[in-house]
Amino acid sequence: MELAKVIGTLVSTHKVNSLNSVKLLLVQPLNENLETAGEPGIATDATHQAGVGEIVFIESGREAAMALEQKFNPSDLSIIGIVDDVYTMKNKK
Repeated sequence: MELAKVIGTLVSTHKVNSLNSVKLLLVQPLNENLETAGEPGIATDATHQAGVGEIVFIESGREAAMALEQKFNPSDLSIIGIVDDVYTMKNKK
């Protein structure tokens, strides 16, 4: 599980049936200091509530597909939670 920031939305004119009504979002992976870490990716939104600008938890691989209602799907990256607050030692004064 990693942190990421939602940086955009995607629109698809054709999807496989298992992804119908599943939102696709562009996410930027983040490190522990909430700085960019790696290349952006396209994630399915298992929460059905994530939006642009939010910090989210993402999961990749088979676990990403298991997060969706229809378990047999081609998802390789899913948003599995929305972060309310981040506390790090860097924030401590």
